Amino acid sequence: MLTNAPVSVSMPAVDLARARKFYVETLGLKEREVPEDVGAMFEAGGGTILFLYEREATKADHTVASFTVESVEASVAELTERGVVFEQYDMGEIKTDERGVAVLGDSKVAWFKDGEGNILSLNEM
Repeated sequence: MLTNAPVSVSMPAVDLARARKFYVETLGLKEREVPEDVGAMFEAGGGTILFLYEREATKADHTVASFTVESVEASVAELTERGVVFEQYDMGEIKTDERGVAVLGDSKVAWFKDGEGNILSLNEM
């Protein structure tokens, strides 16, 4: 039933202005127009949507959104230049290198947090 239905991500933001700046200026997403009191919406690849709504701090200790990229290394390098700090993990099979990149079988993954504390990832499949 949902095979061809696009999926969007909704995440909390304590400071919507700070979040907008991060998603537009740092990640390069295009903001869609929505009423300011509703939240902020951004376009990502393949018609996907990322929606942020203002809310008091929440604590998600898991990845809430993933971006599929052609090259994790190239994306990590570019985002690092823009001030993004990549997470370091050493949890059994998940061990990141000095750049924050983990190799999981045929995949490469790197995790980082937005200014609101949401955990995001880059995935190369």
